[in-house]
Amino acid sequence: MRLLIYEWCCSGGLAGPDRELVLHPDDDVNSLAREGRAMFLSLVADAARDGGFDVTALVDESLLLGLPAAARRVVVPRGRDVDMLVAAAGLSDAAIVVAPETAGVLATRVESVRAVGGTVLGPSSAVIRRATDKQATMDALAAAGVPVPAGRSLAAGEEWPIGFHQPAVRKARASTGCDGLVVVRPGDRLPCPALVATRLEAECAGQPVGVSCLIGPNGVVPVAALVQRFSSGPIRGYVGGTPLHDVGGQRRAERLAVRTVEALLRSDPAATHAGWVGVDMILGSRPDGLDDRVLEVNPRVTTSFVGLAAAAPVSLVRTIVDVAIGREIGRGALPTGCTFTLTDDAPACST
Repeated sequence: MRLLIYEWCCSGGLAGPDRELVLHPDDDVNSLAREGRAMFLSLVADAARDGGFDVTALVDESLLLGLPAAARRVVVPRGRDVDMLVAAAGLSDAAIVVAPETAGVLATRVESVRAVGGTVLGPSSAVIRRATDKQATMDALAAAGVPVPAGRSLAAGEEWPIGFHQPAVRKARASTGCDGLVVVRPGDRLPCPALVATRLEAECAGQPVGVSCLIGPNGVVPVAALVQRFSSGPIRGYVGGTPLHDVGGQRRAERLAVRTVEALLRSDPAATHAGWVGVDMILGSRPDGLDDRVLEVNPRVTTSFVGLAAAAPVSLVRTIVDVAIGREIGRGALPTGCTFTLTDDAPACST
């Protein structure tokens, strides 16, 4: 199988014209690049170790990235990442496309590949665009009975509403990771209005958990639930994950993630859905799950892939493909959990 791997930061996007659309003045570009590089290298290495893929990886011309000998490197000239992606997809059987949802960057690339008859292992464009908009996602999930934080949208330049519950979180309606995230606690000075549209929501107490899911014609398969770890300081960044050891919490998280993904997929039932989806949530303290809340949905391969692939007994890329074409997979093919930390060069992982 001829498999193409594209990751926005490493495949030319970060050096292209979309950089200004994705990055705002206060964003941590190093954190974004670190996560992107970790996902890209992990995807390429994991696909190469399977032995059943002819792997092509798109690499920005300015990057010196060491790839497995089994992977073919295609150099991307500055500003040409979409053109190169479309051309390479035409010579491939399937593509894994990873990009920020911000400003429609992910959706545009997926749509460009599909417009020329290419196959992307991912959800439909409609689902990607809905998941990109945090307010639209929360509205859809709430309508489906999935628990989400109380909140509302704010237009660009709109003042913080008087009397809104605190502690509260403000985040860009279309963003990736922790970009633009502001937390306000009782007694804090209210922040200036944001330059972009945002969602304002009540902060939920509990444990931050990410659940990775595979989707295909047979439904949604939860891979693993990991406790998320973030850097401290004024700009938060994702730095890794650890296993969720509580069995009850694990089951709650996986059930809630499946409900969440199924609710979004129902918004475009006629489309073919495949690939990897991540669900971020807060697990509360109640064992019945009544204070659990879903925070957002990432309609693409997420950074948790880095640790899970290193801990998986077989290639996770192979598992993505198997689920996408309707093959049944056993739990023995999936990692049970892992501890991993993102570094500047490569992920460090221990199961």
